[in-house]
Amino acid sequence: MLTIKKFIKNRKNQNISVLVEKLDNPKGLAFVMHGLGGFKEQPHIEIFAKAFRDNNYIVVRFDTTNTFGESDGDYADATVTNYFEDLEDVIQWSKSQDFYHEPFILCGHSLGGISTALYSQKYPEKVKALAPISTVVSGKLSLERYSQDELDEWEKTGWQTKLSSDGKRVKKIKYSHIVDRLKYNLLDDAHKLTMPVLIMSGELDESTPPKHQELLYNKLPGKKEFHVIKNAPHTFKEEGHLSEVYQALDKWIKNIN
Repeated sequence: MLTIKKFIKNRKNQNISVLVEKLDNPKGLAFVMHGLGGFKEQPHIEIFAKAFRDNNYIVVRFDTTNTFGESDGDYADATVTNYFEDLEDVIQWSKSQDFYHEPFILCGHSLGGISTALYSQKYPEKVKALAPISTVVSGKLSLERYSQDELDEWEKTGWQTKLSSDGKRVKKIKYSHIVDRLKYNLLDDAHKLTMPVLIMSGELDESTPPKHQELLYNKLPGKKEFHVIKNAPHTFKEEGHLSEVYQALDKWIKNIN
């Protein structure tokens, strides 16, 4: 395997850190995307990538702008729109590279999940298969986890402040994130997702719970699978959960081929 790491420019002239894992005689190409405040080396993102590599796919991972990875921007400014546009820009850059292959597979977690699904709705002919894992299904649904008081406070102060899931950093994000998120709803154009789709969710996920995933799953017109990882939260970290995620992805990729 040949690993290439480089910085490319997005449409706003910001640097995006991209990691390409190239293989000899590949079966295809997969793009793997992290969620809000995530980065390309998180354990669950590594596991997604490994499942594709082990099935002989070239894998492209990247840090979006406005996250905690190596790309430009500030987490406070993160939106669904900026994640989606960065995905478009990375794919556009890939078209000029020798490894590019269409149709490709898209796999994303949470905000990366909705971004990959939005891309698949916009360019269905380019996408061979889609795995939106623990995906945001719609902005409106994703606000169910907050009380009205929390949302009112966020709007009034303009900020939400919380600790990261590993407790290592304070995360501050603007209320404009909510305004932007409310523009999106995968259910509206779910009929366009005719490619094979794998939906996966943690049983204890409070951000994008299985009941939200089920709404999307029921609207999908094509070949589809839905896996709930028992006792798992929104972000998969425990060895057992990661192993289960890998096995489900690995089996699904083999079935696509």
